[in-house]
Amino acid sequence: MKGMRASQSMTFPAFQRAALRGLAALMMLLATSVRSNFVFDDDPFQPVTQDETVAVGGVVTLTCSVKENDNSSLQWSNTAQQTLYFGEKRALRDNRIQLVKSTATELIITISEVQLSDDGEYTCSIFTMPVRTARATVTVLGVPGKPVITGFEDAVQDGGKVTLTCTSSGSKPPAKLHWYRDQEEIQGRPDVVESNPDEPTYTVTSELTLTVTRNDNNALIACAVDHPSIANGDKRTEQPLSVLFSPSVSIQPESDLPREGEKFFLQCVGNGNPEPTAFVWRRKDGELPPMAKVDDAFLRFESLNKSDNGVYECQADNGIGTGEVTHTLLVQDPTAMSPSSGVDHAVIGGVVAVIVFIMLCLLIVLGRYLIRHKGTYLTHEAKGSDDAPDADTAIINAEGGHSGVDDKKEYFI
Repeated sequence: MKGMRASQSMTFPAFQRAALRGLAALMMLLATSVRSNFVFDDDPFQPVTQDETVAVGGVVTLTCSVKENDNSSLQWSNTAQQTLYFGEKRALRDNRIQLVKSTATELIITISEVQLSDDGEYTCSIFTMPVRTARATVTVLGVPGKPVITGFEDAVQDGGKVTLTCTSSGSKPPAKLHWYRDQEEIQGRPDVVESNPDEPTYTVTSELTLTVTRNDNNALIACAVDHPSIANGDKRTEQPLSVLFSPSVSIQPESDLPREGEKFFLQCVGNGNPEPTAFVWRRKDGELPPMAKVDDAFLRFESLNKSDNGVYECQADNGIGTGEVTHTLLVQDPTAMSPSSGVDHAVIGGVVAVIVFIMLCLLIVLGRYLIRHKGTYLTHEAKGSDDAPDADTAIINAEGGHSGVDDKKEYFI
């Protein structure tokens, strides 16, 4: 019993010393690596990096820097902890990875033609004592493909429903889909996201159900992909809707003034999808005139007569439905003038009247000017001549005529 106590008292200090040694070793192990998660501002040897985001096919730049260096080298390692560059020395044979700058305090490299497999954490290390490291997370964006819209295969009748499906594959993270009618956004069903096998990308699908009218015919329905990898706007696909509807019909006369004895026609114009191909002409109050001939969408009159007056109806058929419209024909006398001619004559008459008025005003102003000018002339010339017995005396007495001027004498030999 005493032996056992002695043995226990001797082994306990040995176990305690072993535990202390293990704890000290663990502390030293933890101290040999300073991780980027704990960046100390007062440690000038701690590497500094930053996370980067790049789309597939792009170029990513990895920068590692320290404030000071004790002649230790900087090193970049990839996600598999393979050394990419040790200072200015290439360690991994991958032509996509190029050195940009290597100094004692900075190591910059680029990775071009980035792939999805390049996604992950990259490590920058400086081999001081202890070794210091910093991590940079490279996020590689999977670029979504151009959306594909299905459901346009068959035309839809006026008032019917159509369901369209938009699909885009290859995005990472999942893209968002948006629907547009012309330039106005419309709401579809929530996106359905599915992961793609064998690669970390996604396929996104959205559905849109519309009740269409004839006004939706040829309207552009667009599906747009929104994703951070798309630098300029969005990717979109547009397709026009095809809506089948019965024709709306109008009758266009050859002229607004059909005159007796002239040739004339009425044209039946139908707007539908598809375009109407069958036309029927009728006269409301009886049979078509003998001189009227049906020529598909035209009703032609070889020589108009007052007896052709009446209400004419055209019916157009496009296989989806029919449309009707009427037109009242009133044949005028051969000498009748069109309303537009009357309007033209009135305009011309108004212009002539304005010109005559302006000319009269100019003549009046000119006459007043001449009369006033003449009066002034007579006033100046006639002053002092009223009491003169003859013309010579009147000239001599006129003011300003010869005042202040020495008389000139002429001598004849």
